[in-house]
Amino acid sequence: MNLVLLGPPGAGKGTQAVQIAQSFEIVHLSSGDILRAERKNKTDLGNKAQGIMDRGVLVSDNVILAMMMDHIDRPDAAAGFVLDGFPRTVVQAERLDESLAEKGKKINAVVNIQVSEDDVVKRLTGRLYCAKSGRTYHVDFSPPKSPGICDESGEPLLRRKDDEPDVVRQRLLTYRQATEPLVGYYRERGVLCVVDGSGAPDSVTEAIRKACRPQ
Repeated sequence: MNLVLLGPPGAGKGTQAVQIAQSFEIVHLSSGDILRAERKNKTDLGNKAQGIMDRGVLVSDNVILAMMMDHIDRPDAAAGFVLDGFPRTVVQAERLDESLAEKGKKINAVVNIQVSEDDVVKRLTGRLYCAKSGRTYHVDFSPPKSPGICDESGEPLLRRKDDEPDVVRQRLLTYRQATEPLVGYYRERGVLCVVDGSGAPDSVTEAIRKACRPQ
């Protein structure tokens, strides 16, 4: 079973990818995690990516695809995988399909986790963290005992720059422009499943399991 998870920032793709990977006994491949690991381990691809990023440019499709295919080819992905954060564009999806076809593989299902823009903004702008303890909170879903103060360290809680309201809305705009066309791409190929991501995480996981279960 080879899956792709789509959805806007804050849709819960990372959380759901972990649960779905465990449920189907397949490997979770997060493009962000892989990129960070390749850079940290100073692999050939990691060094190439670092050089590109040091110039202030986005990592090219070729480098990202090579990283993802390297992990797809590993023994732990033989039973299948769930892709999180990749592909991000139709061009990447086309290249991925071509690379998989060369190996006799294909994407079996693509899950589009739908969440309203208002819900996404609420989820992301409500996230807080403590620089000292490393603990994370949410003003609505997992609030600290005292507003704005870490339960463990007593230090003031912070909001990440990319969770500021204006930045979140810009991220959503970028998603709609670059990544949302993937929905149409995969719908045309008959592998798209749509799941409501507004519910509790466990209910969303079960909905994804049902949508992806072989008929």
